[in-house]
Amino acid sequence: MSGKAVHRVYATQSQEAFLEGHLTAFDVLGGIPTGHIRYDNLKSAVTRVLFGDRDRVENERWVLFRSHENFEAFYCIPGVAGAHEKGGVEGEGGRFRRNHLVPVPKVASLAELNARLAQADRDDDHRRIGNRIRTIGEDFAVEQTLLRPLPTERFEPGLTLTPRVDRHARIMVRNTQYSVPARFIGRRVRVRLRSNELFVLDGNTVIAHHPRSIRKGAQVLDLDHYLEVLKVKPGALPGATALVQARAAGTFTPVHEAFWAAARTAHGDAAGTRELIDVLLLHRHLRHADVVAGLTAAVKTGSTSADVVAVEARLAAHHHDTTDADVSLAALAPVREPGRVLSLTARRLTDPAAVIAGLPPDSRPLPSLVGYDELLTRRTSGDPRPAIPTTGGTVP
Repeated sequence: MSGKAVHRVYATQSQEAFLEGHLTAFDVLGGIPTGHIRYDNLKSAVTRVLFGDRDRVENERWVLFRSHENFEAFYCIPGVAGAHEKGGVEGEGGRFRRNHLVPVPKVASLAELNARLAQADRDDDHRRIGNRIRTIGEDFAVEQTLLRPLPTERFEPGLTLTPRVDRHARIMVRNTQYSVPARFIGRRVRVRLRSNELFVLDGNTVIAHHPRSIRKGAQVLDLDHYLEVLKVKPGALPGATALVQARAAGTFTPVHEAFWAAARTAHGDAAGTRELIDVLLLHRHLRHADVVAGLTAAVKTGSTSADVVAVEARLAAHHHDTTDADVSLAALAPVREPGRVLSLTARRLTDPAAVIAGLPPDSRPLPSLVGYDELLTRRTSGDPRPAIPTTGGTVP
């Protein structure tokens, strides 16, 4: 045995995490063991332990997973009698925890923690177990050739549910409420529940994506799902739970707050809130950082128009090469002052020789209609009709 190990952390001990852990391990190893894999009698795999030492009633979904991945399971004897059958796994778990999880690492998310664990696994490939001559990685290179290839189609580890959307645009999944777009109120949707995340689908289209909550009775709400409703009822926004969560998550930033305050002062609470909602709708099509840049430019110049924010956000997106729709703005970039809103009206009303509002002078000549006037007196040879008078009169 090479001692090659794969470690991951999940928010729950659900069967979804159990299956995802297998898929991750098989991906890292590059194949599936041709013999059996040893297991304790965990509920995600074993429904009931029978009187025989090895007889088990397996979970139906677990049997489906094993059949798809094509491997055999070996279940240890329960209790102290079977402790010696999984000593290597227990020892490796303790060693890894002491070396990589003590003290407890401080991370922003489980994804960041699992990235660290994956790097630790790669570093351990250079480790030697006891007095072995070869490293773990060198021994595993020999073992890897004996693994069974991965199946062509990937098994879906998530649990599929079909809840109904309530009148508050929420669904109930495992005693937790999650928001979906308000247009789906009253309809049934399909939910794919995984260990750390949740997808809501309408047909094959993903309409919502949330991190999985492990707290019973919690609400996980996305402010974007309620924008159409809030535009009709703007007075509901200040006390909305979705807004509280957006502030806590950092997606509703201080510059959003500043724009909202200025818009309400300039237009009143209802109209100012609708301007903010129009800005929030921009997040559906533009990067968050670009919309924030547009808000910053608008606030700096005292503008409270969502249209100004949209123009500035798209200009910021152009600078980041995230869109091809703003190629016509490229000529403005070299002469434009950062964070300054440009005025085309000021340019038209100003001497073209002066560069006003950060725009280059317009050196094009004024339009002329001389060429069109010639058409009024021009007559085709042999045309018996009289020439059209250039001034006065009527056309026969």
